[in-house]
Amino acid sequence: MTTTYLIKGVRPLGGAATDVLLRDGVVAALGADASGTRAEIIDADGLIALPGLVDLHTHLREPGREDAETVETGSRCAALGGFTAVHAMANTDPVADTAGVVEQVWRLGREAGLCDVAPVGAVTVGLRGERLAELGAMAGSAARVRIFSDDGNCVSDAALMRRALEYVKAFDGVIAQHAQEPRLTEHAQMNEGALSGRLGLRGWPAAAEEAIIARDALLAAHVGSRLHVCHVSTAGSVEILRWAKSKGWSVTAEVTPHHLLLTDELATTYDPVYKVNPPLRTAEDTEALRDALADGTIDAVATDHAPHAIEDKESDWTDAAFGMLGLETALRVVQETMVETGRLNWAGVADRMSVRPARIGGLAGHGHPIAVGAPANLVLLDPAHRSPVDPTASASLSRNNPYASIALPGRVVTTFLRGRPTVLDAKLT
Repeated sequence: MTTTYLIKGVRPLGGAATDVLLRDGVVAALGADASGTRAEIIDADGLIALPGLVDLHTHLREPGREDAETVETGSRCAALGGFTAVHAMANTDPVADTAGVVEQVWRLGREAGLCDVAPVGAVTVGLRGERLAELGAMAGSAARVRIFSDDGNCVSDAALMRRALEYVKAFDGVIAQHAQEPRLTEHAQMNEGALSGRLGLRGWPAAAEEAIIARDALLAAHVGSRLHVCHVSTAGSVEILRWAKSKGWSVTAEVTPHHLLLTDELATTYDPVYKVNPPLRTAEDTEALRDALADGTIDAVATDHAPHAIEDKESDWTDAAFGMLGLETALRVVQETMVETGRLNWAGVADRMSVRPARIGGLAGHGHPIAVGAPANLVLLDPAHRSPVDPTASASLSRNNPYASIALPGRVVTTFLRGRPTVLDAKLT
């Protein structure tokens, strides 16, 4: 297999065009120094190069729900979206709450070889919120787990959350909280407001998210540990995060592409493809989330890629599962909402979708600048391309794509994992 590629005329981070030589898994040379080497040539005129994207929040469903997704199919979605590493959430069957299960997921990722799969360990046994899972054993396993989350369930017991935060300090771990006060969201179906009342759907108050974030930020500060907030969705949450960060506390946060683009107005269709946890919020919330991502209050974009089998999603709104696909479209949505609006340049996109996520997850081989000696994990994209999203073209086993027929900019042309193309447009070969 070819191990040397000369990428000609690419624009790293959207800057000046240059040549990039990849050899033996690293960036071997840049500019004039990249010439004169026997290599497979990739004409990248007009393309932008970014460090390979890192997703902090992916549901790969394996083991247990291979009808919705597998590690291999989810990894393929990731590669097609420009990701070279993903964090696989713990709500599988069996739950990833032991060293054995996280190692199984990690090995499946290595066998697929399309991106690095870093398992997320459960905080509590069975995600039940009753007692801590084997956090130390998972951290010390071959999978080297550093992020722990009961995502899909909130660790609502404050004392248990405190113990988890204290425990992970020993190995520089982080607790990623699904911020949802369960008593305030029983049977909730969509964002609480005038629209939910008009549609007859039980509302999901913003305060249910904001109260947990405030509580956990205080707990993290009290014990001196790291807290990461999953899928922030409200303007009030943004203000709490700003306050916590102004104190110098170790609190980070992510926002999903769908919360950057879509609003609760879509619930008027009663199409369950738009049913998600946390729910789509108002246009005002969306604007606040974009601003917070731009100013760094929100650290990262994370997909919350949540595939579901057709029978679990194509039903009436009340009975349908929560969740949307996101890996293949994330970069395009970020270009639409953040780059095209002038909120972020391509260096900022690299920071929020590669550098910071890799740092939060402790992935030493990812999130590096495109520089000589760095691991050759990178993505080439065509920023001038624009086309409607076609859900039938997805590599996922599921089809719950909320962007169907929406015209989005950008197209991933090539993704390199340690110098090996996992996606390579046929026109470039």
